Amino acid sequence: MVFDVGETLIDETRIWSRWADRLGVPRLTMLGVLGGMAALDRSFPEAFELIRPGIDLAAEQAAWERDDPGGLRENFDADDLYPDVRPALAALREAGYRVIVAGNQPPQAEAALLAMDLPVDGVHTSAAWGVEKPAPGFFAKVAAVAGREPAEILYVGDRLDNDVLPAARAGMRTALLRRGPWGYLHAARPEAARADLVLDDLRHLVTALAGSRL
Repeated sequence: MVFDVGETLIDETRIWSRWADRLGVPRLTMLGVLGGMAALDRSFPEAFELIRPGIDLAAEQAAWERDDPGGLRENFDADDLYPDVRPALAALREAGYRVIVAGNQPPQAEAALLAMDLPVDGVHTSAAWGVEKPAPGFFAKVAAVAGREPAEILYVGDRLDNDVLPAARAGMRTALLRRGPWGYLHAARPEAARADLVLDDLRHLVTALAGSRL
Protein backbone atom coordinates (compact mmCIF):
# COMPACT_ATOMS: atom_id res chain seq x y z
CA MET A 1 0.00 0.00 0.00
CA VAL A 2 1.63 3.23 -1.16
CA PHE A 3 0.16 6.65 -0.46
CA ASP A 4 0.52 10.04 -2.08
CA VAL A 5 0.88 12.99 0.34
CA GLY A 6 -0.85 16.25 -0.64
CA GLU A 7 -4.65 16.00 -0.41
CA THR A 8 -4.30 12.28 0.25
CA LEU A 9 -2.75 12.37 3.72
CA ILE A 10 -2.31 16.13 4.16
CA ASP A 11 -5.10 18.72 4.08
CA GLU A 12 -3.48 21.65 2.27
CA THR A 13 -6.11 24.23 3.24
CA ARG A 14 -3.88 25.97 5.79
CA ILE A 15 -0.94 26.04 3.38
CA TRP A 16 -2.92 27.72 0.62
CA SER A 17 -4.56 30.08 3.10
CA ARG A 18 -1.14 31.22 4.31
CA TRP A 19 -0.09 31.73 0.70
CA ALA A 20 -3.15 33.91 0.12
CA ASP A 21 -2.23 36.02 3.13
CA ARG A 22 1.35 36.27 1.92
CA LEU A 23 0.30 37.40 -1.55
CA GLY A 24 -2.31 39.82 -0.21
CA VAL A 25 -5.41 38.29 -1.77
CA PRO A 26 -8.56 36.89 -0.12
CA ARG A 27 -8.25 33.25 0.79
CA LEU A 28 -11.28 32.38 -1.36
CA THR A 29 -9.51 33.93 -4.35
CA MET A 30 -6.44 31.77 -3.84
CA LEU A 31 -8.47 28.61 -3.36
CA GLY A 32 -10.74 29.45 -6.30
CA VAL A 33 -7.85 30.06 -8.68
CA LEU A 34 -6.22 26.82 -7.54
CA GLY A 35 -9.49 24.99 -8.26
CA GLY A 36 -9.51 26.57 -11.70
CA MET A 37 -6.05 25.19 -12.38
CA ALA A 38 -7.28 21.73 -11.39
CA ALA A 39 -10.30 22.02 -13.68
CA LEU A 40 -8.19 23.20 -16.61
CA ASP A 41 -5.44 20.58 -16.14
CA ARG A 42 -2.92 23.32 -15.44
CA SER A 43 -0.21 23.23 -12.80
CA PHE A 44 -0.58 24.92 -9.43
CA PRO A 45 2.44 27.23 -10.05
CA GLU A 46 0.30 28.85 -12.74
CA ALA A 47 -2.06 29.99 -9.98
CA PHE A 48 0.75 32.12 -8.58
CA GLU A 49 1.40 33.63 -12.00
CA LEU A 50 -2.27 34.55 -12.40
CA ILE A 51 -2.42 36.20 -9.00
CA ARG A 52 0.94 37.96 -9.26
CA PRO A 53 2.21 38.07 -12.86
CA GLY A 54 5.97 37.72 -13.12
CA ILE A 55 6.37 36.28 -9.65
CA ASP A 56 9.70 34.60 -8.87
CA LEU A 57 8.37 31.81 -6.68
CA ALA A 58 11.76 30.70 -5.35
CA ALA A 59 12.66 34.28 -4.42
CA GLU A 60 9.28 34.75 -2.73
CA GLN A 61 9.74 31.58 -0.70
CA ALA A 62 13.21 32.72 0.37
CA ALA A 63 11.87 36.14 1.37
CA TRP A 64 9.04 34.52 3.31
CA GLU A 65 11.52 32.37 5.22
CA ARG A 66 13.51 35.47 6.14
CA ASP A 67 10.35 37.28 7.25
CA ASP A 68 8.94 34.35 9.24
CA PRO A 69 11.79 31.93 10.03
CA GLY A 70 9.87 30.08 12.76
CA GLY A 71 6.57 29.77 10.91
CA LEU A 72 5.19 26.92 8.85
CA ARG A 73 4.87 29.10 5.75
CA GLU A 74 4.35 26.67 2.80
CA ASN A 75 5.03 23.64 4.97
CA PHE A 76 2.79 21.30 6.98
CA ASP A 77 2.74 19.51 10.32
CA ALA A 78 0.65 16.89 12.11
CA ASP A 79 -2.26 19.32 12.51
CA ASP A 80 -2.74 19.12 8.74
CA LEU A 81 -3.33 15.37 8.63
CA TYR A 82 -6.80 14.37 7.51
CA PRO A 83 -8.64 12.71 10.42
CA ASP A 84 -8.93 9.34 8.69
CA VAL A 85 -5.18 8.98 8.08
CA ARG A 86 -3.86 7.50 11.33
CA PRO A 87 -6.71 5.02 11.86
CA ALA A 88 -6.63 3.92 8.22
CA LEU A 89 -2.87 3.37 8.10
CA ALA A 90 -2.94 1.54 11.43
CA ALA A 91 -5.78 -0.72 10.27
CA LEU A 92 -3.93 -1.58 7.07
CA ARG A 93 -0.79 -2.56 8.95
CA GLU A 94 -2.84 -4.63 11.38
CA ALA A 95 -4.36 -6.38 8.37
CA GLY A 96 -0.86 -7.36 7.27
CA TYR A 97 -0.16 -4.82 4.55
CA ARG A 98 3.19 -3.08 4.15
CA VAL A 99 2.39 0.66 4.19
CA ILE A 100 4.58 3.27 2.48
CA VAL A 101 4.29 7.02 1.87
CA ALA A 102 5.72 8.30 -1.42
CA GLY A 103 4.73 11.55 -3.11
CA ASN A 104 5.89 14.69 -4.89
CA GLN A 105 7.24 16.77 -2.02
CA PRO A 106 10.07 19.26 -1.36
CA PRO A 107 13.12 18.33 0.75
CA GLN A 108 11.70 19.51 4.08
CA ALA A 109 8.56 17.38 3.77
CA GLU A 110 10.32 14.12 4.57
CA ALA A 111 11.38 15.36 8.01
CA ALA A 112 7.87 16.72 8.65
CA LEU A 113 6.29 13.37 7.80
CA LEU A 114 8.78 11.40 9.88
CA ALA A 115 8.11 13.68 12.86
CA MET A 116 4.44 12.63 12.77
CA ASP A 117 5.40 9.05 13.68
CA LEU A 118 2.80 7.62 11.32
CA PRO A 119 2.11 3.86 11.40
CA VAL A 120 4.01 3.26 8.15
CA ASP A 121 6.99 1.23 7.00
CA GLY A 122 8.68 4.00 5.06
CA VAL A 123 8.48 7.64 3.97
CA HIS A 124 9.88 8.79 0.61
CA THR A 125 9.74 12.00 -1.41
CA SER A 126 10.41 13.05 -4.97
CA ALA A 127 13.06 15.50 -3.71
CA ALA A 128 15.05 12.71 -2.10
CA TRP A 129 14.68 10.49 -5.17
CA GLY A 130 15.42 13.20 -7.72
CA VAL A 131 12.39 12.22 -9.83
CA GLU A 132 8.78 13.40 -9.73
CA LYS A 133 5.42 11.94 -10.66
CA PRO A 134 4.17 11.24 -13.25
CA ALA A 135 7.59 10.13 -14.55
CA PRO A 136 7.94 6.34 -14.86
CA GLY A 137 11.13 6.57 -12.83
CA PHE A 138 9.16 7.64 -9.78
CA PHE A 139 7.01 4.52 -9.89
CA ALA A 140 10.08 2.36 -10.50
CA LYS A 141 11.40 3.79 -7.22
CA VAL A 142 8.08 2.96 -5.54
CA ALA A 143 8.37 -0.67 -6.61
CA ALA A 144 12.00 -0.81 -5.48
CA VAL A 145 11.34 0.48 -1.95
CA ALA A 146 8.22 -1.67 -1.64
CA GLY A 147 10.20 -4.76 -2.61
CA ARG A 148 7.22 -6.05 -4.57
CA GLU A 149 6.24 -6.60 -8.16
CA PRO A 150 4.19 -3.66 -9.50
CA ALA A 151 1.03 -5.81 -9.71
CA GLU A 152 1.28 -6.41 -5.96
CA ILE A 153 1.23 -2.66 -5.17
CA LEU A 154 -1.82 -0.45 -4.69
CA TYR A 155 -1.00 3.23 -5.21
CA VAL A 156 -3.46 5.63 -3.54
CA GLY A 157 -3.76 9.26 -4.63
CA ASP A 158 -6.14 12.11 -5.38
CA ARG A 159 -5.22 12.70 -9.03
CA LEU A 160 -5.62 10.85 -12.31
CA ASP A 161 -2.69 12.54 -14.07
CA ASN A 162 -0.09 12.21 -11.31
CA ASP A 163 -1.30 9.11 -9.48
CA VAL A 164 -3.82 6.73 -11.04
CA LEU A 165 -2.88 6.75 -14.71
CA PRO A 166 0.94 6.66 -14.41
CA ALA A 167 0.79 4.09 -11.61
CA ALA A 168 -1.47 1.92 -13.79
CA ARG A 169 0.95 2.29 -16.71
CA ALA A 170 3.67 1.06 -14.35
CA GLY A 171 1.60 -2.07 -13.76
CA MET A 172 0.27 -1.14 -10.32
CA ARG A 173 -3.24 -1.31 -8.93
CA THR A 174 -4.70 2.09 -8.08
CA ALA A 175 -7.16 3.83 -5.80
CA LEU A 176 -8.50 7.33 -6.52
CA LEU A 177 -9.34 9.32 -3.40
CA ARG A 178 -12.20 11.73 -3.92
CA ARG A 179 -11.00 14.73 -1.91
CA GLY A 180 -9.22 17.98 -2.60
CA PRO A 181 -9.93 19.95 -5.80
CA TRP A 182 -8.23 17.44 -8.09
CA GLY A 183 -9.85 14.47 -6.37
CA TYR A 184 -13.42 15.64 -6.81
CA LEU A 185 -12.88 16.89 -10.35
CA HIS A 186 -10.98 13.82 -11.51
CA ALA A 187 -13.42 11.36 -9.96
CA ALA A 188 -16.13 12.82 -12.21
CA ARG A 189 -14.13 12.11 -15.38
CA PRO A 190 -14.56 8.98 -17.50
CA GLU A 191 -10.91 8.06 -16.89
CA ALA A 192 -11.72 7.50 -13.22
CA ALA A 193 -13.00 4.10 -14.32
CA ARG A 194 -9.34 3.16 -14.83
CA ALA A 195 -8.87 3.15 -11.05
CA ASP A 196 -9.40 -0.17 -9.31
CA LEU A 197 -11.08 1.65 -6.42
CA VAL A 198 -12.65 5.08 -5.90
CA LEU A 199 -12.85 6.12 -2.26
CA ASP A 200 -14.18 8.97 -0.13
CA ASP A 201 -12.44 7.91 3.08
CA LEU A 202 -9.18 6.06 3.64
CA ARG A 203 -10.79 4.05 6.43
CA HIS A 204 -12.82 2.24 3.77
CA LEU A 205 -9.70 0.71 2.26
CA VAL A 206 -9.50 -2.36 4.48
CA THR A 207 -13.15 -3.24 3.85
CA ALA A 208 -12.86 -2.51 0.12
CA LEU A 209 -9.76 -4.67 -0.22
CA ALA A 210 -11.35 -7.54 1.70
CA GLY A 211 -14.26 -7.54 -0.73
CA SER A 212 -12.21 -7.26 -3.91
CA ARG A 213 -9.76 -9.29 -5.94
CA LEU A 214 -6.91 -6.84 -5.33
